[in-house]
Amino acid sequence: MDNKDSAWKEAIETYFPDFIKFFFPNIAKDIDFEKGYEFLNKELERIVQDAEIGKRLADVLVKVYLEDGSERWLLIHIEVQGYFEKEFAKRMFIYNYRIFDKYNKDVVSLAILADPLPHFRPDKYKVSYWGFKQEFKFPVVKILDYKEKWAELEKSKNPFAIIVMAHLKEMETKADIDNRLFWKITLVKSLYKKGYGKKDILLLYKFIDWLVSLPEGVSKKFHEEIIKYEEEKKMPYITTAEKIGIEKGIQQGIRQGLLEAIELGLKLRFGTKGLRLYPQITKIDNVDKLRSIKESIEIAKEVKEIEELLPKPDRP
Repeated sequence: MDNKDSAWKEAIETYFPDFIKFFFPNIAKDIDFEKGYEFLNKELERIVQDAEIGKRLADVLVKVYLEDGSERWLLIHIEVQGYFEKEFAKRMFIYNYRIFDKYNKDVVSLAILADPLPHFRPDKYKVSYWGFKQEFKFPVVKILDYKEKWAELEKSKNPFAIIVMAHLKEMETKADIDNRLFWKITLVKSLYKKGYGKKDILLLYKFIDWLVSLPEGVSKKFHEEIIKYEEEKKMPYITTAEKIGIEKGIQQGIRQGLLEAIELGLKLRFGTKGLRLYPQITKIDNVDKLRSIKESIEIAKEVKEIEELLPKPDRP
């Protein structure tokens, strides 16, 4: 699953009610969201593992409760391929009947087509021979169709309005980096203009950043513009989050380097006896503690000296 698939899947799981209300309003009006909903992706994974169905996409299986008190399983496929796939409708059909066969649950299949091909709109799988007829039909939403609704997207506060805008501009600006930079900045600024809170700004920024990628040099211009904008707004949400992320990444890199040095030191100085301590050492997160252990290995005469530095294991 690539970044686009992961981004779409995470967005659906984070904003599921908004997803249904935005793309399938006729379904949303029948769902009682106050009763909650449950993602059943492990069940879907078992189905996929049991058969060679093809490329795994950002597929989501979720149980919802209807206003009449009954429950339904919704199987949501996100198609983000940039090319025609002849077997897409067939794969939808296979997923659907396999879930029904294994769990005896009626499953409603839905599809979002986020590819750039205007005429790729599979919405049914049909078999007909000698009087036998079977037709599997499912609702389809094409992201490209929202190009004609840009003004509506700009006004909407539904998170998927921003997500659709980001996806459209990602497809539209592939060959124009300057325009891509302009739209990435515009989309991120719109998160503040729409009045989202800190949590939503960070989540939707993550989606935009994932989807509308920029070359390293251009990315620097983007970050400079966002830092300046956040300073003006006095809302350094993204700037602060990225600083924390960078610092965390640096610490993780230092920790990993120390662990590698410790493992080598234990092996060279104490052989097998020393390496027996390594699994316990890997549980230590404190970088200063690891640095102390590394320095001690260099001067220790016996492995026992290192063992005494380690946290005592919890006893029942």
